[in-house]
Amino acid sequence: MTSMNRYHQWLCNSRMWARAVEKDLLPWALEDVPLGADTLEIGPGYGATTRVLTRWTGGGRLSVLEVDEGPAERLRAEYGDRVDVVHGDGCAMPLPDGRFDAVLCFTMLHHVPSPRQQDQLFAEAFRVLRPGGVFAGCDGLAGWGFRLIHLRDTYVPVPPRTLPDRLRAAGFPTTDVSLRKDNFRFRAVRP
Repeated sequence: MTSMNRYHQWLCNSRMWARAVEKDLLPWALEDVPLGADTLEIGPGYGATTRVLTRWTGGGRLSVLEVDEGPAERLRAEYGDRVDVVHGDGCAMPLPDGRFDAVLCFTMLHHVPSPRQQDQLFAEAFRVLRPGGVFAGCDGLAGWGFRLIHLRDTYVPVPPRTLPDRLRAAGFPTTDVSLRKDNFRFRAVRP
């Protein structure tokens, strides 16, 4: 289970965050990323990214994997059978090998409690992707502002310079990591 302080919970559930996700974060993170017919989102939390993805997957199948039971139940209530909501851990996904065309995660990697568990999540993303499938997403860059939002939270930022090697170790031979002011995005393709 991840830990989030009250301010962070409020922020992730706010209209301000939902607008930022729709207008800026997801268009940048998913620029030129093909979603395919079967997409998995890891760690949707309160669902701001899921709301956008339900429109962007256009008729394709969207599944979400949420580690915290409360948010998973809220997502089930909100989406019914339009989104397959799975309660489970991204480090040990209760999902079959080679099922998805795309596996995505947005601003959640820093909530995975250790680098070792982050690496397990990368390996699991590789496992559930079909050959040719893409693993993509984004996260925040470590800094004082990002740290302040996460006081008394689980907070293990991913250094973007280490990500290509870590993704290669998970099985992805080619990776792309891009930086901007406060975020990085990544994409990797399963051969």
